Amino acid sequence: MLKGKTALVTGSTSGIGLGIAKSLAQQGANIVMNGFGDTEGAQAEIRALGVQVAYHGADMSRPSEIEAMMKFAADTFGRVDILVNNAGIQHVAPIQDFPIEKWDAIIAINLSSAFHATRLALPAMQAANWGRIINVASTHGLVGSAEKSAYVASKHGVVGLTKVTALENATTGVTCNAICPGWVLTPLVQKQVDVKALAMGLTNEEAKKQLLQEKEPSMQFTTPEELGALAVFFCSAAANNVRGVAWNMDGGWTAQ
Repeated sequence: MLKGKTALVTGSTSGIGLGIAKSLAQQGANIVMNGFGDTEGAQAEIRALGVQVAYHGADMSRPSEIEAMMKFAADTFGRVDILVNNAGIQHVAPIQDFPIEKWDAIIAINLSSAFHATRLALPAMQAANWGRIINVASTHGLVGSAEKSAYVASKHGVVGLTKVTALENATTGVTCNAICPGWVLTPLVQKQVDVKALAMGLTNEEAKKQLLQEKEPSMQFTTPEELGALAVFFCSAAANNVRGVAWNMDGGWTAQ
């Protein structure tokens, strides 16, 4: 379905980003990857799906590096047809104790990077009258949780940015939508599980169960593969008129 298209997925060397990148690659899209960790292993996983893959190590907190990444993608594959803004970080603390540098980093990486990548991707998408911008927000883009002020603020911002991007391109072939996952067992969430297990003297499995129990009625984690399938749907002709949605995959979290 996406043969000949190019998808740039930020934060795609593990977790949700890698799951989405793989799903798009399975549909034939060439992939530009970004992120830290096992970059070679992640690229090998995509290459094994029979598409071309390129990697750029832009620090998503730096606008100049985002510009370099977008130029690299265009130079390598012609243009970015599908932009998935997925890069994100987290820090947990009460507002009065929240480190200023953590707040600034979370807003920069979770929210501002999506703006910078979007503004740079739009001109070529508009010229071609086809493009897909998919913002990975969070259930925390729809509701709040204590001690996550920066994350919740950034993800609410991503949902707002999604709506404005969709409205500004409503009469074109360019769409913008957000995915709002609940708990996904990514390295980011596993850290929260580990902290909870240590603090409460629980096993890892007990801590996972308690984490789910607090928020997610389905009592199961959403998978990167499920999120990838939703991203593929957003890229399909069936989603031509799906514009500006914040689509939650959260096991009933926000239905409560």
